[in-house]
Amino acid sequence: MTSRWNYLPQSNDNDLNDNELSRRFAKCPPVADLLLQRNIHNVAEAERFFHPSLRDLHDPFLMDNMDVAVERLNRAMGAKEKIMVYGDYDVDGTTAVSLVYRYLQNFYSEIDYYIPTRYDDGYGITNKVIDEAAEKGVKLIIILDCGIKAIEEIRYAKTLGIDFIICDHHVPDDELPPAAAILNPKLEGSHYPCPHLSGCGVGYKLMQAFSISNGIGTAELEGMLDLVAVSIAADIVPMVDENRVMAYHGLKRLNTNPNLGLRAIIRTCGMSGKEITISDVIFKIGPRINASGRMQSGSEAVELLTARDFKEASRLSQAIDQYNKDRKQLDKQITEEANAILEARGEMNSQKKTIVIYNKDWHKGIIGIVASRLTELHYKPSVVLTLANGLATGSSRSVQGFDIYSAVDATRDLLENFGGHTYAVGLSMKEENIPEFTRRFEEYVAANITAEQQTPQLDIDAVITFSEITNEFVSTLNLFNPFGPGNQKPVFCTRRVTDFGTSRLVGHQLEHIKLEIVDDTSGKVLNGIAFNMSEYFEHIHSGKPFDICYTIEENRHRNATSTIQLLVKQIHTSK
Repeated sequence: MTSRWNYLPQSNDNDLNDNELSRRFAKCPPVADLLLQRNIHNVAEAERFFHPSLRDLHDPFLMDNMDVAVERLNRAMGAKEKIMVYGDYDVDGTTAVSLVYRYLQNFYSEIDYYIPTRYDDGYGITNKVIDEAAEKGVKLIIILDCGIKAIEEIRYAKTLGIDFIICDHHVPDDELPPAAAILNPKLEGSHYPCPHLSGCGVGYKLMQAFSISNGIGTAELEGMLDLVAVSIAADIVPMVDENRVMAYHGLKRLNTNPNLGLRAIIRTCGMSGKEITISDVIFKIGPRINASGRMQSGSEAVELLTARDFKEASRLSQAIDQYNKDRKQLDKQITEEANAILEARGEMNSQKKTIVIYNKDWHKGIIGIVASRLTELHYKPSVVLTLANGLATGSSRSVQGFDIYSAVDATRDLLENFGGHTYAVGLSMKEENIPEFTRRFEEYVAANITAEQQTPQLDIDAVITFSEITNEFVSTLNLFNPFGPGNQKPVFCTRRVTDFGTSRLVGHQLEHIKLEIVDDTSGKVLNGIAFNMSEYFEHIHSGKPFDICYTIEENRHRNATSTIQLLVKQIHTSK
């Protein structure tokens, strides 16, 4: 689907002439604008951005209720109470449980963990698990990446003498659970400087506060930032503020001395000896960890991420890799079935603003991925439902700029449970409520979505010429890593480029274009790759000009040399 090209505002010449950033980066003019777009206005801020320091992490006690949480944890350990670390079955939840459980194991033995199964337990905490914890003598449960809506369950736990410390980052309701302490940077009235932590990030802050309160050094905890980096990337939280600091240092750890479980996954992925990037986490590491909870049990992911023997970690990694292969097959199958249903209903090109689709036989662990696929393909807020534990249970995904949480919240009287973020919400309802939910969900979205939000948008950071793409410029761009929401990889546009005469079709079905192109101002030739854009080859091969938007990639070779390649995102034929 072709996107609307949105050119981000550029600073005017007077602003740049007076700005110290333009003077500092005079040899790389676009850099000053890229920094200003990220609210970085002087050289000192740029240096902090380019070289994130752990000293820039916020004081964990700035988070509401942190002192209460640490006091309750210290009291539990002092009284030798049994502690359970509980978390969601996705990447964020399993990395959070792995971090908190393994870190506290260094100081305390009366501790265990529990990951619910997607099929038997469902999302969040249940009375069944609370009863089991009570039978084992558990007095404190640290719940991670969920729990913010578990009002009745935590109220029930209190009657059994079990306290909760909630470490969550999902949007809370007006009424909060009666926990001993709630750590959530999205609490109403919260003044915590970084409101967009991952669930694992909140767990890290609790452990940071615990360490400070007990005079424990930071080296051991900082060595676990690779887990936080994986959670930040996989949960797609904003790559800003201390999220970026933790991701930066976590990636360093991934590339030097990663957690044994992550090292095993890296080897299984065939990435040993290669530089691991945020993109690798999103597309290779994260899906494998997620596949455990989708296809089998998230507890296997925690077992892997807390392994202390590499042979055992390798065995577990191989099993999880097979889950991921099975997941891919199911993902493809169910997506095809969903599109066939939409075709039969006449909705492939309809004027409806939403997609709501239900099949009681679909695999519960895959429907979130299918919702993402449908949203990408049809560019509409999408809800995919299946039958689980007697309820229509599913996941929703949104398009850029549209708050799907508010849309689902508007139907809350029809729902048994729901929770999530602006762009992704999990929900469940009685089967008989699906038609009314479908009607009201469509009604809400149609009334609130804008025309701009219904068309994919590609933000372009700057229009440049090939002469500006120097080795120094590319080296400076590398300092913008790690990339993610709020700090996306810069996208550039160059207008009226032409084929150098050597561009060609490549790929098994000749579906890609290997480009060698020149712009009409500098005469500089650059290589590029345009995946799945063979439709433009005839125009390109004819020598006619065209516009491209692209990211700049640096391909490193074993002999330490590197070449610049443009990864073309879209092509517009020039008039």
